[in-house]
Amino acid sequence: MAVKRIEIMDTTLRDGEQTSSVSFSASEKLTIAKLLLEELKVDRIEIASARVSEGELQAVKDVTNWASKNNHLQAVEVLTFVDKGVSINWMLEAGAKVQNLLTKGSLNHLTHQLKKTPNQHFSEIEENIQLAEKHGIATNVYLEDWSNGMRNSKAYVFEFLEFLSRQPVKRIMLPDTLGVLTPQESYDFIKEIKDLYPNLHFDFHAHNDYDLGVSNVMEGLKAGADGLHLTVNGMGERAGNAPMASSIAVINDFMPEIEIGVNETFLFTISKLVETFSGVMIPSNKPVVGANVFTQTAGIHADGDNKNNLYFSELMPERFGRTRQYALGKSSGKANIQKNLQELGLQLNDEDLKKVTQRIIELGDKKQVVTKEDLPYIISDVLDRTYEEKVKVNSYVLTHSKGLKPSTTVSITINNETFEESSQGDGQFDAFMNAIKRVFKKKKLELAALIDYAVRIPPGSNSDALCETIITWRNSSGEFKTRGLDSDQTVSAIKATEKMLNIIVS
Repeated sequence: MAVKRIEIMDTTLRDGEQTSSVSFSASEKLTIAKLLLEELKVDRIEIASARVSEGELQAVKDVTNWASKNNHLQAVEVLTFVDKGVSINWMLEAGAKVQNLLTKGSLNHLTHQLKKTPNQHFSEIEENIQLAEKHGIATNVYLEDWSNGMRNSKAYVFEFLEFLSRQPVKRIMLPDTLGVLTPQESYDFIKEIKDLYPNLHFDFHAHNDYDLGVSNVMEGLKAGADGLHLTVNGMGERAGNAPMASSIAVINDFMPEIEIGVNETFLFTISKLVETFSGVMIPSNKPVVGANVFTQTAGIHADGDNKNNLYFSELMPERFGRTRQYALGKSSGKANIQKNLQELGLQLNDEDLKKVTQRIIELGDKKQVVTKEDLPYIISDVLDRTYEEKVKVNSYVLTHSKGLKPSTTVSITINNETFEESSQGDGQFDAFMNAIKRVFKKKKLELAALIDYAVRIPPGSNSDALCETIITWRNSSGEFKTRGLDSDQTVSAIKATEKMLNIIVS
């Protein structure tokens, strides 16, 4: 089977920057450009639109200066316009050597936006190409709204292509500008064009308005497209462009007849960098680069992976510089927990493992996912219960209102006798302790004194992390510590206190 080499052009820095509220600084553009060409190893990058701003001009100068010193200048492209040479002069000042000339690919756009005839448009395009050639600038041509042109004014599109076939143009770029194509149309339209002009280079530029970007990319390649335009994280106007990571994975796994030079092990790294620079967060379920896409949550899946990698596919996380995770939560089984324990270098006997599993399930009902970093805290909490349970905090109501003292109502059972008390305090936990003091006063029992109160969450956790409260107490027997664990700080302190009560009540 003959293998065809396809060019990948990344347009994150130009079309991707049209994502609402996104604007890369000059230093960010340079950093991304370097990584796209030298680490991700895309063939070309489109980095800006001509004439936008002084800041954009400086950003392009920075990139072209670096690119010229590192033999990448011909891989750096700028969107230009049919504007009697204004864009060409801008490019000359910026030091860019390849223009992507924006032209009208549908008769509807030409007639109603430019209000010109095809011959007038072609004549102006020819003048632009000749001027660019005179100044040593290579030309690629965008046929804006090409997809609707093929649907509604195909004769115009082919008249345009016939004109371009006689021009010194490197590439003709076919954008689905509004993201309206179906996969079948993507195939049919590109196939029709490639059959007529097999020796011309055609790029396909897919948008994702119907979430068909990757499907259209596949069909465009099957039809004979010579290059693709993609963006990191699928950034772009409206619903964005065909996403880089998914498209590369699909090509590598399902299209053996296609060869590309992209280094897929760098896809996740560049994705996270663009997320940081753009401020546009990657959805957790986004294929290949999302936070959860290599996380097994169901215990049965972890069990299958343990036995014969039953839930593995070709889409292995290591390909993209990632690792498989086994989530801990209410769907977890022992297999999930064992996987995480192995990574932490911990071992538990069957009885303790059952206790930890049950505790994780309980916590999972409150907190959707328990992290691997939470696990040592959970183990500590569960295995710390070396006492006979004589005291049980049955229920409580904690209130906190602006301008009013926090208050608590507590129901507690001591040696099978249940009490209910209410109290106020300087904080919710203080109010809870004051209510407990009232109960102990009735029972003529003495509470341990609180000596120290420390709270911590696992490193790198978020605001919804499990919270461990460690309280140091003192009674007539000396000092001792108890731990409580919960996603709520006050509740974790109450659990630590419940352990203390069980220790001191004989």
